[in-house]
Amino acid sequence: MRNFLFLLIASTSMFVACKSQGNKGEDLLRSQDFQSALQEKLIQAKDGDVIELPEGTFNLKKTLSIEGLNNITVKGQGRDKTILSFKGQEEGSEGIYASNVKNILFSDFTIQDTKGDNIKVINGDGVTFRNMNGTWTNGAKESNGGYAFYPVQSKNVLIEHSEASFASDAGIYVGQSQNVVVRWCYAHDNVAGIEIENCRNPDVYQNRVSNNTGGILVFDLPGLLVKNGRNCRVTRNEIRENNHANFAPKGNIVAIVPPGTGVIVLATDSVDIYHNTIVDHKTVGVAIASYQITERPIEDSLYGPYTSAININHNKISTTKKIVDLTTNMGKLIFATFKKPMDILYDGISDPKYRNENGILPDSMKICIQSNKGDIRFGTLNAYKAKSTLDLLKYASTDITPFNCEINGITGNKSIIKKINE
Repeated sequence: MRNFLFLLIASTSMFVACKSQGNKGEDLLRSQDFQSALQEKLIQAKDGDVIELPEGTFNLKKTLSIEGLNNITVKGQGRDKTILSFKGQEEGSEGIYASNVKNILFSDFTIQDTKGDNIKVINGDGVTFRNMNGTWTNGAKESNGGYAFYPVQSKNVLIEHSEASFASDAGIYVGQSQNVVVRWCYAHDNVAGIEIENCRNPDVYQNRVSNNTGGILVFDLPGLLVKNGRNCRVTRNEIRENNHANFAPKGNIVAIVPPGTGVIVLATDSVDIYHNTIVDHKTVGVAIASYQITERPIEDSLYGPYTSAININHNKISTTKKIVDLTTNMGKLIFATFKKPMDILYDGISDPKYRNENGILPDSMKICIQSNKGDIRFGTLNAYKAKSTLDLLKYASTDITPFNCEINGITGNKSIIKKINE
């Protein structure tokens, strides 16, 4: 954690330095071929360089690549002033693809309309997105790229003061990474606003997440190089009115998310959801589920499909009085079982190695729901008992009493959380 805080301080210092050292991109502005000139700068960059992007809208046709550099800043003149448009992209799918980098900072520009992901970083250590905007300008379409910001298989990741919209998967996505902070961002009009997937020690706090299909997803999925995500904190976020139609491509995992979903925790361990505002969703406020809810086969012998050690406490949660969304199987299941939107839903499928005959997990693995504000509509499917879909109706319960508990020991990034609590 000390190393992570050092990287945050270092990236901030780098940002300050570039304000005084940059040439505001005049050389790029003078170039007759902006694409080639910028790519050449990125190829020839040396460790510690600052690449300044000039003010203006620039149309690019190929993916920009960054490989194997340390302490690099790519900085615009402001996200409303410097715009990289890939609307006519002819080669590649990403806007910017960075690999094997250390201490890289993207700041103060907009990137839009890529065929695939706006910015992808793989195998990074110290990856920062600050004051960025990633979007697709034609609105919500299945053909849009999957992710606006996409750091994966990285560590020490910071995404802050940034906006992401109209991604066909997740606006802000961090996958298979460790030591992650997503804060002070605005994610809207995506399928998933913020998605944390197979990550260890992620903190997601003080973000605004609205008008997505699903607000915040904390997933652990099979078949990936990095498994067993854990120790996630989701706190002090405003998660409101995520009722957007699901426009994910068929077969995509987020295509299962019903419109009108605040938070989903899927097949992961040690998640603390507290002091959030989760309101005005037409299907479910918070859902806790095992991977079985996806109805997909598991072909990964090292994967654990169950969810355990979850705290949901001190949140303001309320759903709408609208009809539950019926465009996905999950929405149909909620409607068939409970007839109305649910504030908190648990599928009740836990690891048979640990639960007793009544489905109760050991104290250190329980699903705990406590001290939330509002008249909480809770439901559990008790699906571990069911042998068929029809059985779910027989075993479902609205009794929240067995879940009145608290899990201790969910760690996350304690130093970062301590700062915002002071």
